[in-house]
Amino acid sequence: MADKLETLDDLFELQLKDLYSAETQLVRALPLMAEKAKDGRLRASFTKHLHETEKQIQRLERIGDDLGLNLDGHSCRAMAGLITEGQETMSEQATPEVMDAALIAAAQRIEHYEIAGYGTAAHYAERLDNPAAADLLRQTLEEEQRTDTKLNDLAKNYLNQKAE
Repeated sequence: MADKLETLDDLFELQLKDLYSAETQLVRALPLMAEKAKDGRLRASFTKHLHETEKQIQRLERIGDDLGLNLDGHSCRAMAGLITEGQETMSEQATPEVMDAALIAAAQRIEHYEIAGYGTAAHYAERLDNPAAADLLRQTLEEEQRTDTKLNDLAKNYLNQKAE
């Protein structure tokens, strides 16, 4: 990347690096979240999303390869902060039901960050006339949106009621 952000290409590269860093951090955090979850459906959701996240990293690597970019070396501070907050939550003394509700809240914050990032990156890819990258990014965006919806449904229709 250039020393300065001077073009949409520069910004697109930064977005890809940020997403790559965010996803690699999340791959390390999701197993801990799954382990802490008491509800089997929530644990399964975290495990499923771990496998999706691994595929999302592969998609980003494919885009990077196609563009001749090395996506390593950047650190997504926003994801680091979201994960730190989640770790702090997991260290709290809470009933299993309340902990599960708290885990969903932390996971949804992460999903919303990813949704914003993938939506932005997909738009940049479209503007830069890179339909292959845009398609891969939209595929991940749709997965992130589905994950958020599933977590929301699990919270609203079941786990939050148990936490009361």
